[in-house]
Amino acid sequence: MALVRQTGALPAVVDVISAIATIGVIVSLIDFLWRLFVLAKRHLLWRVRRKLIISYIFMGVVPAMLIIGFFVLAASIVSMSLSAYLFKDGYDAIVEDVGLVAQAAAAEIGREPARLRETLTSNYNAAFRRYPDLSLAFIPREGSPYKAFQIGPWEHEPPPPIPAWAVDGFKGTVSVPRQDASGEVLLVIRGVAHARGPAGHAGTVVIDLPIDDRTMDYLYDRTSVKGGAAAVATGETGDESPAAAAVRAAQVQGSGWGLFRHSVAFLECTRWTDSNVRQDHPATVAITYSLGELWTRLTAAQALRFSNLELSNVFLLVFGLLGVLFLIIQAVALIMGLALARSITSAIHEMFTGTERVRHGDFTHRIQVASRDQLGELAESFNQMTGSIEGLLQTAAEKKRLEEELRIARQIQMSLLPRGPLGFPGLGVTALCVPAREVGGDYYDFFHLPDDRLGILIADVSGKGTSAALYMAELKGLVLALSQTHHSPRDLLIEVNRIISDNLDSRSFITMTYAVIDRRAGVMTYCRAGHTPLIYRPAEAPDDAQVLIPSGLVVGLRIPGAAEKFADLLDEQRIDLATGDIITLYTDGITESMNAAGDLFGDARLSRIIEEHGHLSSGELRERILREIEAFVGGADQHDDMTMILVKVDHAFAAEPAALATR
Repeated sequence: MALVRQTGALPAVVDVISAIATIGVIVSLIDFLWRLFVLAKRHLLWRVRRKLIISYIFMGVVPAMLIIGFFVLAASIVSMSLSAYLFKDGYDAIVEDVGLVAQAAAAEIGREPARLRETLTSNYNAAFRRYPDLSLAFIPREGSPYKAFQIGPWEHEPPPPIPAWAVDGFKGTVSVPRQDASGEVLLVIRGVAHARGPAGHAGTVVIDLPIDDRTMDYLYDRTSVKGGAAAVATGETGDESPAAAAVRAAQVQGSGWGLFRHSVAFLECTRWTDSNVRQDHPATVAITYSLGELWTRLTAAQALRFSNLELSNVFLLVFGLLGVLFLIIQAVALIMGLALARSITSAIHEMFTGTERVRHGDFTHRIQVASRDQLGELAESFNQMTGSIEGLLQTAAEKKRLEEELRIARQIQMSLLPRGPLGFPGLGVTALCVPAREVGGDYYDFFHLPDDRLGILIADVSGKGTSAALYMAELKGLVLALSQTHHSPRDLLIEVNRIISDNLDSRSFITMTYAVIDRRAGVMTYCRAGHTPLIYRPAEAPDDAQVLIPSGLVVGLRIPGAAEKFADLLDEQRIDLATGDIITLYTDGITESMNAAGDLFGDARLSRIIEEHGHLSSGELRERILREIEAFVGGADQHDDMTMILVKVDHAFAAEPAALATR
């Protein structure tokens, strides 16, 4: 259809069919290219060697090209900015020069008004040598005896009126319309100065320098930057923006925005009108520069020479050598990368073959170790792995059996703790024990003693795990037997220490607190063998919970003289109980609960909770404490067993009035 279309116009129906066919061809081509890409990717990138080569290209070659591109772009931006700066600096120097000429002429006229023409002519001739297109005019003040005077071409306009906003003088760039029919705007450097003499304001000196080719040539000689077409954004409704003016100036220049060649400079321009308000707008000048000329101008200040080379040429030589060295290093790196990729992929192929054999159950296959590098070590590790897989399976079965035994041990350990409701007349008793592992070393118990007494024990065996649980079981039997014959907590702990010291490991010990509550007398007697303190909240002072720390050494130390020292340090104390009193016994797993920041829960926080919520029942208070601990710990792991006993006196004992009297 494309060939037929060359012969002439086609009927409308044929055109429609041709358009539909073209769309179908495009869709088919896209589908074909996508399928070709997927197929090529599947076949070409299946081998690891090709993937490594491509990855090396992406990791080595592409970043190098990006870095080179970045530096080229950065150098282009710097050169464009530098050329614009040099042009603007030279241009500002001309503006300053024109303003100084106007001020000098006005000052001379003010001193000698009679020599007005001679003064203007001499100043014009002095500036004409630098600026042949310069125009100078004297505009007398209304009513002044002096006459108007002008010298120079004044091709752009007649001598301009002086607006109100220029009463203090002016120097800068102004935009004026050309006098021809083109309607274009001409940029002019203008300096305005007022001549004031003994008789007052005599008139105004105006100097104009059109920004034409000769002015641009003068700037080029001073800056090595060639100015070209200019565009003005007046800011009027429907006029172009400064950015659009910059683009138009570059287009008029006929060169665009080429790298290391073209740039643009922005000038501040003023519209010269007789308005009372000064109107400023930007002007844009397209500039052309040579990178070599810029470099020569920048390094011209460095007069240092090396042999017959200037410093700038030395720098260029060094940069060239570095560039060649960079290319050599890149080529060597590419060759070494390909060689390393080959050595890596050969070993990977052997590994792939070996894994396939193992996947099919052949554990006798061994990989040939051809190198003594990390891949060779990997091959040896693979051979060792295939030889030990069966052992690993046996180990997994053994681990499963041990986990089952630990589960049974945990059930047995928990069965040693008191079970069922803890009902004691006159007392609200609750307890909890949360091991950190499957089995732990914390232990608590209650003993019904003769004469309506209740024994309470809490202990912590050093360490965790199975050994601590076994020592806990031994301690339970020992205390259960001795509590029936030893009424004093101190005597019981001394006897426990004597017996258990011979059975404990030399690296183990036990901390414990034993208390006996006499419900008839309303008294609690207790001893602490190196255990955490007790917290006692009396009903008569609910906001003043007491942390009780009687002295005592840990149980089971196997050092000379430990038994005598244990008995000497052990202190037995007693508390008179009343309705509403709360006694809290706990292990260090409660107060040493740690959050993610490493902060401890602490005895003070536990005491404060008991003070604030002591009105609750013992069970409710226990749940409150647990919630506070959980909120404090957050997502941190439990690192120690947590055990706690709460005892709250629910109603008065028989002997309570006498006890209160003694207190």
